[in-house]
Amino acid sequence: MLHPLTYEPIVRAALAEDLGRAGDITTDSIVPADAVATARVAARQDGRVAGLEVALSAFRTLDPAAELRVEHGDGADVPPGATIATVTARARALLTAERTALNLLGRLSGIATATRALVREVEGTRARIVCTRKTTPGLRVLEKHAVRLGGGFNHRFGLDDAVLVKDNHIAVAGGIRPAVERVRAAIGHMVKVEVEVDTLAQLEELLTLPVDVVLLDNMDPPTLRRAVAMVDGRMVTEASGNVTLSTVRAIAEAGVDMISVGWLTHSAPNLDVGLDM
Repeated sequence: MLHPLTYEPIVRAALAEDLGRAGDITTDSIVPADAVATARVAARQDGRVAGLEVALSAFRTLDPAAELRVEHGDGADVPPGATIATVTARARALLTAERTALNLLGRLSGIATATRALVREVEGTRARIVCTRKTTPGLRVLEKHAVRLGGGFNHRFGLDDAVLVKDNHIAVAGGIRPAVERVRAAIGHMVKVEVEVDTLAQLEELLTLPVDVVLLDNMDPPTLRRAVAMVDGRMVTEASGNVTLSTVRAIAEAGVDMISVGWLTHSAPNLDVGLDM
């Protein structure tokens, strides 16, 4: 569960963006300041709920006295038409916060729903579905939380919590060996090191070096099987590239430990949710 200190600044920034300089001129013109109403947050399609507490905090930010009732919390699967939550608050707060709340809930639930679909596809294999750093600027902590709620796992959160030596690092360093040697000389003993390889020849060289994880980039399933056999449990194997609902099962059956999927956080479709007064 996310701590409010993690998401409240994000919610406040989103509300401030929407309110602009003059506030909600439509709602403030139409709705009396003392009017109270109840709204129902509803699913318009099947999906997995994620970010509900984040979304509901938008209403509470504008009306601290808002009464929130959760029917299907984070991690719950809901059918079309299901009531996810109800909110009783000042009507102005409900109408003004509506879009911010639904944007957050729809975005995060969409990520969780897409993750759920991939996780179901690889059931029975050893593979875990993991996300990447291809996230919406400012929303990474929320989007990675949504991946976990979908049954997936998180890759590194940023540039500072693990080493990932990619092809461009290798090019600048002049090869895999000097890149790994420089990293090992610079980092602390608690930091994991992952290196990206594109070919089995690169993997063969990598197996002579002190590396924790190998990123097998854009390899087809037969090549992945050969790579897994070469590694033989000496390091964690992660596959990436060309991962879709139709390809993920074959990738998983190649025997890799992790499958990283960038589109989970940059292109997953929003879950359709609405607010009914």
